[in-house]
Amino acid sequence: MPPATHPLTREYIGFGVVTISFAHLLSESDPDGVSQGYLRRGTVVRVIERTQITKAGNSESWVLVESNYSSSTGISRGWLQESSVEIYGSESQANTASKTMNQ
Repeated sequence: MPPATHPLTREYIGFGVVTISFAHLLSESDPDGVSQGYLRRGTVVRVIERTQITKAGNSESWVLVESNYSSSTGISRGWLQESSVEIYGSESQANTASKTMNQ
């Protein structure tokens, strides 16, 4: 699993692949955040930050991601529940996983 905070030598943690049919990209790391749109299964994203929140006694991990796959705005940035993303150390690993997932 990648580190909770990114290494000082780069501006991101790693690359992720969305693993569920549709993942809502939210404005904040909270299930009640405003939807920025959604990402489909197999979408590759850059993982910028990771955070842990506790709500009603339950702890959840969230990741701030950046995606080039938004048709309306170009690059999208927002929060996803970490459970909906598989994180890899390199973009090539994530692209390979995405291709395998979409077959």
